[in-house]
Amino acid sequence: MPKSSPMGRRVRAVRLKSGLTQAALAERLQVSASYLNLIEHDRRPLPAALLLRLAHVLELDLKEIGIGDEPRLASDLAEVFADPLFAESPPAEDEIREFAVTVPEVARAVVQLHHAYSAAHASAQTLAAQVLDRQDIPGMELTGLSSEQVTDFLQRHRNHFPELEAEAERVSRDGTVQGEDLFAGLCRFLEKQHGVVVEVRRVGDMNGAMRRYDAEKKRLMLSEVLRRGSRNFQLAYQVGLLQCSAALDRFVRDATLTSDESRVLGRVTLANYFAAALLMPYSDFLGAAEHERYDLDLLQHRFRVNFEQVCHRLCTLQRSGAEGVPFFMVRTDRAGNVSKKFTANAVTLPRFGGLCPLRSVHAAYLQPNSLRIQISRQPEGVTFFSVSRTIRKHRGGFHDPEILYAIELGCEIEHAPRLVYSEGIDLANPAAIVPVGTTCRLCERRDCRARAFPSIQRPLNIDENTRGVSFFAPTSE
Repeated sequence: MPKSSPMGRRVRAVRLKSGLTQAALAERLQVSASYLNLIEHDRRPLPAALLLRLAHVLELDLKEIGIGDEPRLASDLAEVFADPLFAESPPAEDEIREFAVTVPEVARAVVQLHHAYSAAHASAQTLAAQVLDRQDIPGMELTGLSSEQVTDFLQRHRNHFPELEAEAERVSRDGTVQGEDLFAGLCRFLEKQHGVVVEVRRVGDMNGAMRRYDAEKKRLMLSEVLRRGSRNFQLAYQVGLLQCSAALDRFVRDATLTSDESRVLGRVTLANYFAAALLMPYSDFLGAAEHERYDLDLLQHRFRVNFEQVCHRLCTLQRSGAEGVPFFMVRTDRAGNVSKKFTANAVTLPRFGGLCPLRSVHAAYLQPNSLRIQISRQPEGVTFFSVSRTIRKHRGGFHDPEILYAIELGCEIEHAPRLVYSEGIDLANPAAIVPVGTTCRLCERRDCRARAFPSIQRPLNIDENTRGVSFFAPTSE
């Protein structure tokens, strides 16, 4: 019998989540219990008509039965089991995949538990170093854990929040915030709707802050160093905090966010989402993106926002029936630290380690402000088309250091013809494809010259008399 897709295991997971026995669900679907049993064990395919009936009977979105985030969840689990903690008995790759498909909620709990363990371990190491170096020991920081929880929260929602989109459209229709002078319009809206007065203040008066809101005096202060687009974004962010306060509170009660830090960070992230939706209204922005073939510079100018804001907004265009290109986005600093990541496709980005050094986001620093194009292929065979560029954070003055980041924005190769950046590129040329991995510890590519650590998939065999393409790459006789 030919191997079928693991839809049966997903049907079983959905059934168990609904609290139904096989017999009870089979009766509702008007099929025999034995036939449903064969489907759940992937010994019979799931017909489209039966899939639609299942979604209707259980009142499910078809996405809940589809592949969803299982590949990404399996990748997260693989990172977990790459920990030296499991070095003696790591599970096989197919066992990890089956775990992610069969009991996804338990799999997510394992990932979250390991994440908490990693954060606690890092905090313990930091604390030990502080005890040795000094006596005034501050509290342990859990910022890393909080940011990963928010990333998981966004991923569960596919980085799309219809309620915030609808409220942004309602505010936009008010008319106050439309027109060429968007800054003045947003200031008028804040004063009219919330009694908030906006002031642009000198750097010395802001004590290092870019934006500061005094809730008692209802005064919003912005630093003079913010450029036009950034000023508008900070105003729109404040509108989101005030206009959607109840909705933000409701969203961050999600079980994914387990700490006060993650809930506060979640509110900030969602207010930023609202700001982007207000400055780049969904339908207008999607229409412009499609018409201009996702030309990032043109979209910046038209909506008076910066490169990073355009890239992030493109990752949120997942409205049912009106989806844009499903992009991923990742932002790094010059040390390779990942400070932002959003995905709406099958890309696998590391949760605990650094990005593959062959990704174009690292090479962007070699030519600041220039756009770099890359076709890459992950070990599991998915090919991506991406563009990368550096961005500079505003300098407040002569004594403030210049901060440089790099952003990579990418999509699966089949969407590349919709992007202006694919013009003149032979997308089918295998020689143009760069083989990339998730992290060195998980990557199976043994002949990689950029490998920094051995793969957990292969034992480390070192021959002092022979050197391969890298220290960890094997050689043949």
